[in-house]
Amino acid sequence: MFQHGIVGGIDLVRELVGEIGVSVVMKKNDFKTKPVLEGKKVILRPFQIEDGQLMLKFMNDPEIRYFTGSDASDEDANTPISEEESAQILEWYKTRNEKDDRLDLAIIDKENHNVVGEVVFNEYDEDTQSVNFRILIGEKGRGKGLGTEATALFIQYGFETLALQRIELEVYSFNPRAEMVYKKVGFILEGVKRKNFKYNEELFDTRFYAMLNSDYQKLNRGF
Repeated sequence: MFQHGIVGGIDLVRELVGEIGVSVVMKKNDFKTKPVLEGKKVILRPFQIEDGQLMLKFMNDPEIRYFTGSDASDEDANTPISEEESAQILEWYKTRNEKDDRLDLAIIDKENHNVVGEVVFNEYDEDTQSVNFRILIGEKGRGKGLGTEATALFIQYGFETLALQRIELEVYSFNPRAEMVYKKVGFILEGVKRKNFKYNEELFDTRFYAMLNSDYQKLNRGF
């Protein structure tokens, strides 16, 4: 997902429609806190009701739908989302701040204060203190390093404040630029499911990356 910027995480539309050491053990209700995180280029903040229309626009971007594996062909990716699905997506974003089992934050470009995407922790496993990570960057936010900084900020919050032990993600093999960013911030390739995703009748691999809290502690925290 990085032909022009970060778009990470798999099967996005389908999901929508259908510096301190922390020693305490994280509880599920810690996700009730929706923080504001600020870097040099971006601000990560809770979603506001008016953000839904812009996120819906992102969901209709064929490039985003391609990189997230939401569709199986260019024809499908270029087909507008139905009115019913659009209504569901708008409702989805109205409820993000109510959820206590996941964390969804909007990415704001500090240069112009526009919403350019989102970062998400979902699929939380309380026993292993692990989550899945995904990120989306719209067209106007690409090529500026916003996704890299947003990823680093969010990962920092996950390990240092939420005391997560593991953050994992999946990315398709046709998205090498996304892989490059994930590696840059410290994710480690753990495995490959070969030829398990078909797009335009061509088969692609799914790559599995993760970062442990112990991996994070070894990294340079200069992001």
